[in-house]
Amino acid sequence: MTELPITDYQDLSEGELFERIVAAKKSLGNQVLILGHNYQRDEVIVHADLRGDSLLLSKLAAERSEFPHVVFCGVHFMAETADILSRSNQTVILPDLAAGCSMADMAAIEQVDECWDALSQVLSVEDVVTPVVYVNSAADLKAFCGEHGGVTCTSSNAKAVMDWAWSRREKILFFPDEHLGRNVANKMGFPKDEMIVWDPFKANGGNTVEAIHKAKLILWKGHCSVHQMFQPTHVEYFRKQYPGIQVIVHPECHEDVVNKADAVGSTEYIIQTVSKAPAGTSWVVGTELNLVNRLKAEQTDKQVFFLSPMVCRCATMFRIDAPHMCWAMENLAQGHVVNRISVPDDEKILAKIALERMMALS
Repeated sequence: MTELPITDYQDLSEGELFERIVAAKKSLGNQVLILGHNYQRDEVIVHADLRGDSLLLSKLAAERSEFPHVVFCGVHFMAETADILSRSNQTVILPDLAAGCSMADMAAIEQVDECWDALSQVLSVEDVVTPVVYVNSAADLKAFCGEHGGVTCTSSNAKAVMDWAWSRREKILFFPDEHLGRNVANKMGFPKDEMIVWDPFKANGGNTVEAIHKAKLILWKGHCSVHQMFQPTHVEYFRKQYPGIQVIVHPECHEDVVNKADAVGSTEYIIQTVSKAPAGTSWVVGTELNLVNRLKAEQTDKQVFFLSPMVCRCATMFRIDAPHMCWAMENLAQGHVVNRISVPDDEKILAKIALERMMALS
């Protein structure tokens, strides 16, 4: 039987898509494991066997090697990480290849290579700079860190990773999200005058040679478009309207928002903190809307608000929808693997080194 086209699924009703996904999943049995990222839309995550953030899901998939197929309902870099950590008998599928990440795209490997070359004209770069890449990044950037003595990090273990990196070398090149790096360094009490921002579109990142020599933390000019929507005025509004409300935000937010929050942490930290909070407490959450709406629906004994007055969804994550999921699952049930994510072996080896260094610190 030939591969089923995606166009066959675009006009199906929500109910029909739900029933067909359930039927395909049942027919596949232990041949497939469905992973759902915390930011995923409800019509997709309802089918997930496991929920979590990107690295947790990738690790869980690798631990469940009895499942030969992994359908990752997230974005491209997450599926790449799952492929890097998966066993040789596993294939990773991304239901829609257009599900990318704007922040991950803000640091291309060519730009990072150019940055490294520019730094090498000023410093003994291999001796004094440790590259640290956020796990929200492409596989080739993780491979770059593996090759150059670097490491990956998550929003929850960035402090431990940065401590490790500074214990080895004088400077850190942190990419692609400047806000996570800055917020962690601020919390560590790191001097602001020893941080610089590297703009890949400017010579020497827009910095003087003197500034590069002085800097201990080089932050890549990159950001998450969702988390940059939150503003200090949003925090002030909720504090005024709801005295005693607790503000919890993701560390990808701007430091002006983070500095006004009561708690800062990863998606898993946000979920656990709000879930374990006493009944009757009020929370305003600064992260992706699907996650906040799900918290609000599940934590009915508390008040849960979304920090921004605007809709802040991860638009690329939102591309994974029921039609694409149904298409991928039914093709798999008929023996067709669509949208397989496969990291080249040379990149996979180096990227895994960077990931394993991080996991050893966690």
